[in-house]
Amino acid sequence: MMSKSNNFVFEALHVVAWVIFVGLCIEAGALIVNFVFCLYNPEFVQNLYQKMDLSEIYQRSKWAFFSMYSFILVIATLKAYLFYVVIILISKLDLTKPFNGFVSEKISQISYFTLSIGLLSYIARETAKNLQHRGYEIDQLDQFWVDSQAFILMSAVVYVIATIFKKGIELQNENDLTV
Repeated sequence: MMSKSNNFVFEALHVVAWVIFVGLCIEAGALIVNFVFCLYNPEFVQNLYQKMDLSEIYQRSKWAFFSMYSFILVIATLKAYLFYVVIILISKLDLTKPFNGFVSEKISQISYFTLSIGLLSYIARETAKNLQHRGYEIDQLDQFWVDSQAFILMSAVVYVIATIFKKGIELQNENDLTV
């Protein structure tokens, strides 16, 4: 049986996950809307989300602009979806019997999405460095992939937890069969 303090902490984490999810959805949505506006009205490039001015990049190379903005969009969308999976996990998690296939699958998904975000962020950061060496001013984009190593490390930790859960399910199923 779960104590009241554990239940409170779990409910607080659920609320925090929802707040983060909503914030990430707003960010991803704003970035997508900005991108669509840029397609139809290129003058809008200087007034992007969070006051980003990518007009220099856009004027010098549309390829560089679209590739960097694509990284931003994919990473923002993956972060929002990651927290969607977290919310589904928290919503359906039964702490009295946590070792089940659903929980194991969701934890594995979280590790895969976290790794994807980390790797894409790392590739984006390296691409941005390459563009910076070619004279592009891209410092304002660093906020979107500054945490690439943290996501890669976190994916490893979550993967270990997913593996433990899979083993726990196997042991639980063996135990159920012997009883």
